[in-house]
This record gives sequence, structure tokens and C-alpha cells, in this order.
Amino acid sequence: MTTQHHPVDDELVEAAAHVARTRCRGDNHTMAAAARARDGRIVTAVNAYHFTGGPCAELVVIGAAAAQGAYELDTIVAVGDRDRGIVPPCGRCRQVLLDYFPTLKVIVADGDLVRALPVAELLPESYVWADHQLDAD
Repeated sequence: MTTQHHPVDDELVEAAAHVARTRCRGDNHTMAAAARARDGRIVTAVNAYHFTGGPCAELVVIGAAAAQGAYELDTIVAVGDRDRGIVPPCGRCRQVLLDYFPTLKVIVADGDLVRALPVAELLPESYVWADHQLDAD
């Protein structure tokens, strides 16, 4: 698989970092996410931690975007509270992001290296839900 690098949306990273600094308080909200809609809008959200497996910030931002009429997302990033920086999506979020937005770019970091990658590259040889649906006859 060839890794495609895309420009990093610094404004999006700062939006998520700002929400992580100002809205993530206590153990229930420890991650913030920001997504850029295809029309340029930025939508932000925080996770809702719960011992039953509450939704990650990336999943909450999908719902927040839809509630605002933004059904097509271009790029997403998650940032941890307490200055933890950019945090890559968990496996469940990677799968959901791929299924909802197969062309989505995800901003990830490895030390000082920050890059935007296609979500499909975060799930090599992935299961694509849409490819396995039975046709209704």
C-alpha cells in the first residue's frame, strides 16, 4: 500500500486542541475531535466516557456534524486533554470512519511528525461494510 501524504489542516488541529483545553474536564470528557466538512465548516465534539463503552470523540463529532447538516466530512483529528496532543483513532473509530467516509483524511502524529493519511491506510486489508451487504431483491 502506497502511503499518500496530504497537507495537514493546522486550523483543524488547533480547533480540537482548543476544545481539549477548554471543554475536557474530569474523567468523562478526556478527548476532543474536530472535523472539517466538505463545505469548509469545522465541527467539534468531546468523548462521553462511560464504563459501558461510551462513544469516542470521533464518533460524537460524526453525530454533531450530521445535526448541523454536514453529512460529508473531509478531514478529522482527535486531541487528548492535559496537553497529550494528537491521538490516533481507536480500531472501532477507524472502522466507523471508513464506513461512513471512505475518502476521509485522518490527522495522526508520531512524535513531531504530523501527517494526514487516508482512513483506508489506517485499516489495511479492511472489511468494508458496504461491500458485504446483500442486495434487496
